[in-house]
This record gives sequence, structure tokens and C-alpha cells, in this order.
Amino acid sequence: MDQFLTAEFWNVLMDKSIEWIISEIPSIIILLLVVMISFRVIRFALNRLKDVLVKRAEKDTKTDVGEMEKRITTLLGIVRGVLKIIIWTVTIMILLQKFGVNIGPLLASAGIIGLAVGFGAQELVRDFITGFFILLENQIRVGDVAIINGTGGLVEAIELRTVTLRDFSGTVHVIQNGKINSLANMTKEWSAVVFDIGVAYKEDVDEVIKIMKQVGDDLKNDAEFSKQIIEPIEVFGLDQFGDSALVIKARLKTKPIQQWAVGREFRKRLKKAFDDQNIEIPFPHQTIYWGEEIHPLKISTKTNEN
Repeated sequence: MDQFLTAEFWNVLMDKSIEWIISEIPSIIILLLVVMISFRVIRFALNRLKDVLVKRAEKDTKTDVGEMEKRITTLLGIVRGVLKIIIWTVTIMILLQKFGVNIGPLLASAGIIGLAVGFGAQELVRDFITGFFILLENQIRVGDVAIINGTGGLVEAIELRTVTLRDFSGTVHVIQNGKINSLANMTKEWSAVVFDIGVAYKEDVDEVIKIMKQVGDDLKNDAEFSKQIIEPIEVFGLDQFGDSALVIKARLKTKPIQQWAVGREFRKRLKKAFDDQNIEIPFPHQTIYWGEEIHPLKISTKTNEN
């Protein structure tokens, strides 16, 4: 009798399994295909939306296309991530129903657990809120160069929980949004390179300023660098008396992230111009002063005559 019931049980189970496979597996396959197609559609739609927004920004002469493209890339990346989470959440719920799981109590339990996690994971909530305001206020974008909590680097990713920086040596720094105490964006809208040029005390300051302006104007008119420089060079004049040099301060405004390339080229050209005009760029040295005029020692060469 037990063997009969066992055999009958397995037959019923096999029949139900075959029936479930025939009725549910095709719908599960179709669901997964729909999910894959949805991801491709979202990617295509967001890329098209990005192209449309960038082209619209290019038509507006008052808009910096590079800055607008950074912001669009950052926001669309967040939108893509949110849509993926929503699609996967709905897909998992449907799959659970297909496997006979009642998701009603599951959703209720998830709400209670979410409330408990919300109280326990205050740091996580703080990260998300801070990340939301970073995006809302457009503080930084993907592609900016920023200094966060003293760590500088290129912004590679902005998520609701973290910001990812890659420094000049290639090291990746992942910083929680809730722990950001100071944030400096070095490439928002425009950038600038500041020069503190030291020349010898014997040099004519007006002549040095004239040479610096000439080098700056030549650089701005250069075909390679003209598109990177926003305004003519600003020479503010004699800024300080250094230990061994007169320091003249100047500034060049550039497009975002171009300040380092422009600064290197300006310094190279200025060094050549100083060499051509015999302008001395001093190195640190010391002069010893004895407090009074030093008289040379007088050596007598007279010999006694016998």
C-alpha cells in the first residue's frame, strides 16, 4: 500500500511538474526576453535623449556644451540605474508568483523590515540623502576634477551612495556621500591657472609685465590653444617681495580641465622669452652683510734694504 501511494504520489508530482513546465516556462522565458529587450530599449532611449539634449545645448550660444554634457551624462546614469532597479524588482515579484509564492505577506514583511533597516541604517540613509542633493544642486558631475575631503581626482562615477574619484597616479578613491565634509570642484563652468612668477630684484617690473602680457596674447592667438583660453591673460602686478625674487601674479582663464595644459605651455614660452630678453629668474641664495663697508686688506710688498 505504501509503495502504491508512493508511486501514485510521484506520478501526480510528475504530472503537475509537466503541467507547470508547459504552462509557466514559456511565460517565464517571455518575461526574461521582455526584460532584456527593456534594458536595450532604455539604453537606446537614454542615448538618443542625451544626443537630443546635447544638440539643443549646442544651439544655445550662452550654454557651455561641455558642462551641459557632463550634467546630462551624470543624471542619465542615475536614471538608468533607477530604472534597472525597478525592472528587476518587478521581475523578481512576477517570478515568485510563477513559482507559487504568495508575495502579499512578503511585501508586508518587506515594509516592516525596510522600516527597521531605516532606523538601523541611518548612515546609509544619510548617504542617499546627501547624494540626492549633490545631484540636485549640480555640485559635481562625471568628468569633473574635484577635491573631496582633501583627496583630488577625476570624478568617474556619482551614485546615490558614493562618489568615485581616480587620482593622477591611477588610484581609485570611493567616498561615501554622507562623509563628504568639504568639496571643491576645480572644473565647473570655467577653470583658471594662477602664476606666481619670480624675477630678480634688478629687473624692471614694468618690462617683465609687458613680456608676460605679450606671451599670454601670443598663446591666446595660437591656433592650438585659442579654443582653450576664455579671456586674455590678467597680470595683477607686483604681488610680493620674496626672499630672493620679486613675485608677479597673473591668471589665465580656460575651459574646464584645460588649465594644466595651458599653464605648462605658458611657462615654457615665458622661460624662452625671459632668456631672449636676459630676464633673470633667480634661485634662492643668501648675501652676508657685515654691518659696515669692508675694506680690502692692504699688503705691503716693500722689502727692507740693507
